[in-house]
Amino acid sequence: MQYADSHIGVTTIKKIASKVLPIMVMLYVIAYIDRQNIGFAKLHMVDSLSLSETAYGLGASLFFIGYLLFEVPSNIILHKVGARVWFARIMFSWGLVTILMAFTTSATMFYILRFLLGAFEAGLYPGLLYYMTRWFPLNYRPRVVGYLIMASLVANLIGAPLNGALLSIHGVLGLEGWQWIFIGTGLPALLLIIPVLFWLPDSPEKSSFLNKEEKAWLKNTLQQEASRNQDHSVSGILKTLKDTRVLLLALVLGFISFGAYGLSYWMPTIVKGFGVSDMTNGLINMIPWLAAIILLWWMTRNPERTQDPVKNIALPMFIAAIFLTGSALTIETPWLSFFCISIVIMAIFSIQPCFWTLTRFLSGSAAAAGLATINSLANLGGFFSQNTVPAVREFTGSASAPMYYLGACMAIGGIVTLLTIRYLNQRGRQQHTASVQVEAP
Repeated sequence: MQYADSHIGVTTIKKIASKVLPIMVMLYVIAYIDRQNIGFAKLHMVDSLSLSETAYGLGASLFFIGYLLFEVPSNIILHKVGARVWFARIMFSWGLVTILMAFTTSATMFYILRFLLGAFEAGLYPGLLYYMTRWFPLNYRPRVVGYLIMASLVANLIGAPLNGALLSIHGVLGLEGWQWIFIGTGLPALLLIIPVLFWLPDSPEKSSFLNKEEKAWLKNTLQQEASRNQDHSVSGILKTLKDTRVLLLALVLGFISFGAYGLSYWMPTIVKGFGVSDMTNGLINMIPWLAAIILLWWMTRNPERTQDPVKNIALPMFIAAIFLTGSALTIETPWLSFFCISIVIMAIFSIQPCFWTLTRFLSGSAAAAGLATINSLANLGGFFSQNTVPAVREFTGSASAPMYYLGACMAIGGIVTLLTIRYLNQRGRQQHTASVQVEAP
């Protein structure tokens, strides 16, 4: 990271980055490996449970309904009880349910467990975002979000061959490959509870690695930023949930989630169409995630590269739309179609370091509720993509139709993003004018 000019700022941020950030990254890696398993398990689980593509897509997507219903309450509880205990609770419950997924015997059980998984995991990502606001000044947050997104990509990078390997040990101990996927991806969540409980501090005030001077510097810096950027009209949870900016940002992130989850769910199936083995499928799926990691690392090295929302949010959505169409047009040339999809993944996952800086008008309990609201509503994009993408495939009988469909949705999302950025800029100017008038004698 590029740190503050003052010696105390340099020391404080370095300590936070070394003590807090690694655990945050590990949490998100494990969470995303858990998210990815459903796409690989599908390759064998559909036949094992005699499910249709549409029925499986419904079960996979029920995760997001549980997430939607419990994400805001989860973040509010985190704000009250602290990160250490609440993150440990989240990991215990989601790890346990993931392992139980291995023993699914019917569609009904599959639906119930996927809903419970979403309910129990709810709050992790917005919780990490809220936790970040307690530790990092604004200039550092795009970099921190970049690390979290890179963590999700590393999870895809690791998870692809891991899931492929687990799928290939079909028959060991009398279990099918898809069952091993859920066992192998659920256990790490349970194991990570130990470092969370022992090493993750609830807040800077309760940390043992910062001295009094460093705590005072951080507190003053965060308070000054909050007073400069916070919109005090968004002061309570109910006002936050009804704020137009929060709802519009949820819509924008919903389109982003639509593309991301639609691709991650469908990618193993696309690569399987190349006629490769399960293990090779996992290895090929590593390529786009590695490319996206490199792009994110480059982007977040310089804060100026993530400041323009038009260039960093809207433009990548239009790029994703173009190359999704390209992947469909070149479906008969597998390497070229896969290249297009790799560009799409790079574009979609480059967005979030800039996106979350648009929420700077939220602070305190409003930030806990607002960040959770944005993320939970946005996850409906994942719900709709995991239902509609396989439905489009099943209805049309075409392997390229889902890519055309996703491309059209991303293009609409780009237009919605441009309109939202314009509205946020107008509200920002109005807020600034009002604050100047209040300060005037």
